[in-house]
Amino acid sequence: MLDTVTIKVVKVKIGEWCKQKRQNYELSQEDLADALDMSRITIVKVESGKNVNIDTLLKVANHFDGLQTIYQQIKQDIDNNNRNSLY
Repeated sequence: MLDTVTIKVVKVKIGEWCKQKRQNYELSQEDLADALDMSRITIVKVESGKNVNIDTLLKVANHFDGLQTIYQQIKQDIDNNNRNSLY
């Protein structure tokens, strides 16, 4: 069976990652919200895979040292595509 990745699946996975990281650092949703200068409701939305803007997701990733990983993955994909030119 083909494993299809959807936007919803990715949002849910990001939410799970955020919640796991927050709990690993023994932070409440309120603590994380305060650290990122956002509302607790925004953290709830991130953790539940609801619609949030890209800036919010990147702030959370940055807080948990995940921004570099995201950047490197995108950069690697771009670099690989540039090397695989059809011409």
